[in-house]
Amino acid sequence: MKPTDTSDPRYYHKVVDCQWGCPAHTDVPEYIRMIAQGRYTDAYLLNRRSNVFPAILGRVCDRPCEPACRRVRVEEEPVAICRLKRVAADLADDIRSHLPAVPAKKNGKRIACIGAGCASLTVANDLLPLGYEIVMFEQFDQAGGLMRTNIPAFRLPAQVMDDEISMIVELGVDLRLGHRIDSMAALLEEDFAAVFVGTGAPRGKDLDLPGRQETERIHIGIDWLESVAFEHTDHIGERVLIIGVGNTAMDCCRTALRLGGESVKVMARKPRGYFKASPWELEDAEEEKVEIIVNHSPKAFVVDGGQLKGMTFDHLEYHVDADGNLQSTVIDEVFVACDDVILAIGQENAFPWIERDLGIVFDEWDVPKVDKVTFESTRQGIFFGGDSAFGPENIIWAVEHGHQAAISIHKHCSGDPVAKRLSHGMNLLSTKMSLHEWSFSNDYDPSNRRRMRHVELKQRFDELNIEVELGFSAEQFVTEVKRCLNCDIQTEFTAKLCIECDACIDVCPVRCLTIIENGDRTDLVQRLNTPVTNPDAPFFVSDSLPQTSRVMIKDENLCVHCALCAERCPTGAWDMRKSELLIPYAIDEEVAACNQKTG
Repeated sequence: MKPTDTSDPRYYHKVVDCQWGCPAHTDVPEYIRMIAQGRYTDAYLLNRRSNVFPAILGRVCDRPCEPACRRVRVEEEPVAICRLKRVAADLADDIRSHLPAVPAKKNGKRIACIGAGCASLTVANDLLPLGYEIVMFEQFDQAGGLMRTNIPAFRLPAQVMDDEISMIVELGVDLRLGHRIDSMAALLEEDFAAVFVGTGAPRGKDLDLPGRQETERIHIGIDWLESVAFEHTDHIGERVLIIGVGNTAMDCCRTALRLGGESVKVMARKPRGYFKASPWELEDAEEEKVEIIVNHSPKAFVVDGGQLKGMTFDHLEYHVDADGNLQSTVIDEVFVACDDVILAIGQENAFPWIERDLGIVFDEWDVPKVDKVTFESTRQGIFFGGDSAFGPENIIWAVEHGHQAAISIHKHCSGDPVAKRLSHGMNLLSTKMSLHEWSFSNDYDPSNRRRMRHVELKQRFDELNIEVELGFSAEQFVTEVKRCLNCDIQTEFTAKLCIECDACIDVCPVRCLTIIENGDRTDLVQRLNTPVTNPDAPFFVSDSLPQTSRVMIKDENLCVHCALCAERCPTGAWDMRKSELLIPYAIDEEVAACNQKTG
């Protein structure tokens, strides 16, 4: 195998699993160390640079970073990354004075953002400091998009959302609330240099079964949550069925409990292992005594004289066939009584306001074709992001879409190719303070993951907007930050200094190091000290060692960044270096362009 090029930012980026797993590539280990040092404002600002909404995401992020966390390789549960993000947000000072300055003199380019959700707000956040004028159209009388209409206040308090939204709006957004866009053609007649569509996936899927149109007690989940959010709905029947088992279904069932539901059941078509809801959302719902019934497929709504009586279901039994596919067999038919049904079986895009003769090509699902790198549609100057681009995702994905779309909008307005973009860069900084001392704590803390504190069950239902999660106590987060393995502190190896004494191999607690004769990958994996558990994991391969021409191999999937190899090495061949991923944003594209012009 060829020696590994550790100067390529992609190599160490992939090794920092949590940052790799985050769509916005937030520097998780660094902000956790800042929290450990009591630097809460710095931790918030580092978060905000990539994910824009730390306080919001610290409560409701889908946490793609946590399944990737390296901690699960030494014990069952990952570091509570999302919860620690909230710690930074809750304890930070007001950061408005730290935000980029917006020039008084504008650049003459007006950008229309349709929808005032997280994707559009991210575009505004990135483009306002460059002198753009942002006109943001929102059909409702409050900004926030689906964050406001679909996430209940007991999970995301309005004041938390309002504060982080206002930080962006106060930079100079021309926010036009209650202004619905009904025609893209009409909008394009105005003097906008580019248009960004961030309208989400605002249409909930229906269930076309017998009895569907015979009663008004059957609700579309996201429409019902929106009605609750704007206080148009304040009660529901005592017996409620939720159809679907995603995160929206969890929000619906818990909201129903707070509006008068006494018996709330979530009806799932498949076994529990196939649920789409996040595990913690399921835990919270079941803690509140929501009953989840598996293997029941909706068959019909039972309505008598306009009054909903219940639903019939096919009770299913599942088995896996010879090809590994899940197959079902109907056991019997079941009737479940209810007063209301809430359908939470998915969301989809809806663009009736975009005329089909504008040069925006729609695919077979009637969704605009959008480039996955530039987020530009087939008509130049019109960009999509968030759920409106590729269907329902989560907030952190929408934020990253906004960052990338902002780069494209800036390049489009500058007359540059939107696909020609800066690459990621990397700083690699030594953490050495003396021969065997580092600027980070490498002691392994065996503590288990801290459990989130909750409002007592009997107090949660007094008001709709009582936030259930209380955040970590000081004692909890002080313990939790110690669980981070500092995966961004890399083991940097210098082959010419190695004397092949095997000290590093002897001390490695996970046996991820091997010194052997070189060969191809298939051959090497057969001769490592520890069997390979992830065939796709990156391997570090050194230059030939000076004594024997063998090579040092490190299985990055096993390494826990404990620094024992560097502490034991008598020659300093191993060093611990902090890898900092340099992510380009729209402002970096502008700086690079200016530097190129000035030489």
